[in-house]
Amino acid sequence: MATKTISRLFDTHDDALAAVRDLEAAGFSHADIGIAAGNADNRYGTKPVVDEHEAKSGAATGATVGTVVGGGAGLAAALGALAIPGFGPIVAAGILAATLTGAGAGAAAGGLVGSLTGLGVSERDAHVYAEGLRRGGSLVTVKIDDSRELEARTILDRYTHVDVAAREADYRAGGWTGYTGPDRPIGH
Repeated sequence: MATKTISRLFDTHDDALAAVRDLEAAGFSHADIGIAAGNADNRYGTKPVVDEHEAKSGAATGATVGTVVGGGAGLAAALGALAIPGFGPIVAAGILAATLTGAGAGAAAGGLVGSLTGLGVSERDAHVYAEGLRRGGSLVTVKIDDSRELEARTILDRYTHVDVAAREADYRAGGWTGYTGPDRPIGH
Protein backbone atom coordinates (compact mmCIF):
# COMPACT_ATOMS: atom_id res chain seq x y z
CA MET A 1 0.00 0.00 0.00
CA ALA A 2 1.07 3.54 -0.68
CA THR A 3 1.90 5.80 2.23
CA LYS A 4 1.62 9.55 2.57
CA THR A 5 2.04 12.17 5.23
CA ILE A 6 -0.84 14.36 6.31
CA SER A 7 0.00 17.54 8.22
CA ARG A 8 -1.94 20.23 10.03
CA LEU A 9 -0.68 23.49 11.53
CA PHE A 10 -2.48 24.61 14.68
CA ASP A 11 -2.42 28.04 16.28
CA THR A 12 -2.93 26.52 19.71
CA HIS A 13 -0.77 23.82 21.19
CA ASP A 14 -3.81 22.42 23.02
CA ASP A 15 -5.56 21.65 19.71
CA ALA A 16 -2.40 19.99 18.39
CA LEU A 17 -2.06 17.86 21.54
CA ALA A 18 -5.72 16.86 21.37
CA ALA A 19 -5.31 15.79 17.74
CA VAL A 20 -2.26 13.70 18.68
CA ARG A 21 -4.14 12.05 21.55
CA ASP A 22 -7.04 11.18 19.23
CA LEU A 23 -4.68 9.72 16.63
CA GLU A 24 -3.08 7.60 19.34
CA ALA A 25 -6.48 6.49 20.64
CA ALA A 26 -7.44 5.43 17.11
CA GLY A 27 -4.42 3.14 16.99
CA PHE A 28 -2.04 5.15 14.84
CA SER A 29 1.54 4.23 15.75
CA HIS A 30 3.65 6.66 17.79
CA ALA A 31 6.36 6.05 15.21
CA ASP A 32 4.08 7.51 12.51
CA ILE A 33 2.78 10.54 14.41
CA GLY A 34 4.77 13.73 14.91
CA ILE A 35 4.29 16.97 16.77
CA ALA A 36 6.49 20.07 16.86
CA ALA A 37 6.13 23.57 18.27
CA GLY A 38 8.28 26.68 18.25
CA ASN A 39 10.08 27.19 21.56
CA ALA A 40 11.92 30.47 21.03
CA ASP A 41 10.60 31.91 24.28
CA ASN A 42 11.28 28.64 26.17
CA ARG A 43 7.57 28.38 27.00
CA TYR A 44 7.98 24.63 27.45
CA GLY A 45 10.71 25.03 30.07
CA THR A 46 13.41 23.09 28.27
CA LYS A 47 16.70 24.03 26.76
CA PRO A 48 18.36 22.27 23.85
CA VAL A 49 21.55 20.42 24.68
CA VAL A 50 23.47 22.18 21.94
CA ASP A 51 25.32 25.40 22.38
CA GLU A 52 24.59 28.45 20.22
CA HIS A 53 27.75 27.98 18.11
CA GLU A 54 26.86 24.39 17.19
CA ALA A 55 23.29 25.36 16.30
CA LYS A 56 24.40 28.25 14.10
CA SER A 57 27.11 26.24 12.39
CA GLY A 58 24.88 23.24 11.83
CA ALA A 59 27.45 21.09 13.58
CA ALA A 60 24.82 19.32 15.64
CA THR A 61 21.20 19.14 16.56
CA GLY A 62 20.58 18.62 20.23
CA ALA A 63 17.69 16.89 21.89
CA THR A 64 16.69 16.33 25.45
CA VAL A 65 13.93 13.88 26.20
CA GLY A 66 11.45 14.44 28.96
CA THR A 67 7.99 15.63 29.70
CA VAL A 68 7.67 19.29 28.87
CA VAL A 69 3.90 19.56 28.82
CA GLY A 70 1.14 17.95 30.82
CA GLY A 71 -1.39 15.66 29.29
CA GLY A 72 -0.58 12.20 30.51
CA ALA A 73 1.16 9.39 28.75
CA GLY A 74 1.64 9.10 25.05
CA LEU A 75 3.57 11.01 22.47
CA ALA A 76 2.95 14.39 24.11
CA ALA A 77 4.86 13.19 27.17
CA ALA A 78 7.95 12.59 25.01
CA LEU A 79 8.31 16.14 23.70
CA GLY A 80 11.96 17.08 23.72
CA ALA A 81 13.87 20.25 22.94
CA LEU A 82 15.77 20.57 19.67
CA ALA A 83 17.99 23.30 18.24
CA ILE A 84 17.43 23.52 14.49
CA PRO A 85 20.37 25.17 12.72
CA GLY A 86 19.39 28.52 11.26
CA PHE A 87 15.92 28.27 12.80
CA GLY A 88 16.25 28.05 16.55
CA PRO A 89 14.67 26.08 19.36
CA ILE A 90 11.59 23.89 18.99
CA VAL A 91 10.07 21.01 20.91
CA ALA A 92 9.18 17.87 19.00
CA ALA A 93 8.21 14.24 19.43
CA GLY A 94 7.56 11.19 17.28
CA ILE A 95 8.36 11.09 13.60
CA LEU A 96 9.12 14.84 13.52
CA ALA A 97 11.70 14.56 16.31
CA ALA A 98 13.23 11.49 14.67
CA THR A 99 13.40 13.20 11.29
CA LEU A 100 14.83 16.42 12.68
CA THR A 101 17.46 14.73 14.84
CA GLY A 102 18.25 12.34 11.99
CA ALA A 103 19.10 15.38 9.91
CA GLY A 104 21.97 15.87 12.37
CA ALA A 105 23.75 18.83 10.91
CA GLY A 106 20.41 19.95 9.49
CA ALA A 107 21.95 22.67 7.36
CA ALA A 108 23.05 20.17 4.74
CA ALA A 109 19.64 18.56 4.57
CA GLY A 110 17.78 21.87 4.54
CA GLY A 111 16.97 21.96 8.24
CA LEU A 112 13.30 22.15 9.13
CA VAL A 113 11.98 22.68 5.59
CA GLY A 114 14.15 19.88 4.24
CA SER A 115 13.03 17.53 7.01
CA LEU A 116 9.38 18.25 6.28
CA THR A 117 9.76 17.74 2.55
CA GLY A 118 11.63 14.52 3.31
CA LEU A 119 8.49 13.31 5.07
CA GLY A 120 6.42 14.05 1.98
CA VAL A 121 5.16 17.56 2.79
CA SER A 122 5.08 19.79 -0.29
CA GLU A 123 7.88 22.35 -0.35
CA ARG A 124 5.40 25.22 -0.50
CA ASP A 125 3.52 23.96 2.58
CA ALA A 126 6.79 23.18 4.38
CA HIS A 127 7.82 26.84 4.16
CA VAL A 128 4.48 27.96 5.61
CA TYR A 129 4.67 25.33 8.36
CA ALA A 130 8.19 26.44 9.27
CA GLU A 131 7.07 30.07 9.48
CA GLY A 132 4.03 29.01 11.50
CA LEU A 133 6.29 27.20 13.98
CA ARG A 134 8.60 30.21 14.14
CA ARG A 135 5.57 32.33 15.04
CA GLY A 136 4.47 29.99 17.82
CA GLY A 137 2.23 27.47 16.08
CA SER A 138 2.23 23.70 16.47
CA LEU A 139 2.52 21.17 13.67
CA VAL A 140 1.08 17.65 13.70
CA THR A 141 1.96 15.07 11.07
CA VAL A 142 0.83 11.50 10.61
CA LYS A 143 2.27 9.02 8.14
CA ILE A 144 -0.53 6.75 6.93
CA ASP A 145 -1.31 4.17 4.33
CA ASP A 146 -4.14 4.87 1.91
CA SER A 147 -6.60 2.65 3.78
CA ARG A 148 -6.54 4.98 6.83
CA GLU A 149 -6.36 8.35 5.09
CA LEU A 150 -9.99 9.36 5.66
CA GLU A 151 -9.81 8.34 9.32
CA ALA A 152 -6.65 10.38 9.91
CA ARG A 153 -8.04 13.43 8.11
CA THR A 154 -11.28 13.22 10.08
CA ILE A 155 -9.39 13.15 13.37
CA LEU A 156 -7.11 16.05 12.46
CA ASP A 157 -10.02 18.11 11.18
CA ARG A 158 -11.88 17.86 14.52
CA TYR A 159 -9.67 20.63 15.82
CA THR A 160 -9.25 24.18 14.60
CA HIS A 161 -6.31 24.14 12.24
CA VAL A 162 -4.80 26.67 9.88
CA ASP A 163 -5.87 26.99 6.25
CA VAL A 164 -2.36 26.84 4.78
CA ALA A 165 -3.14 28.79 1.60
CA ALA A 166 -4.86 31.58 3.54
CA ARG A 167 -2.06 31.71 6.10
CA GLU A 168 0.56 31.91 3.35
CA ALA A 169 -1.36 34.82 1.81
CA ASP A 170 -1.49 36.56 5.21
CA TYR A 171 2.24 36.08 5.72
CA ARG A 172 3.03 37.39 2.25
CA ALA A 173 0.73 40.40 2.74
CA GLY A 174 2.82 41.20 5.81
CA GLY A 175 6.06 41.13 3.82
CA TRP A 176 7.13 37.51 4.33
CA THR A 177 8.75 36.12 1.21
CA GLY A 178 9.63 32.64 2.35
CA TYR A 179 12.83 30.97 3.36
CA THR A 180 16.17 30.59 1.68
CA GLY A 181 18.93 28.19 2.56
CA PRO A 182 18.65 26.08 5.70
CA ASP A 183 15.58 27.75 7.21
CA ARG A 184 16.89 31.30 7.17
CA PRO A 185 13.95 33.70 6.89
CA ILE A 186 14.29 36.29 4.16
CA GLY A 187 13.84 39.81 5.39
CA HIS A 188 13.50 38.89 9.06
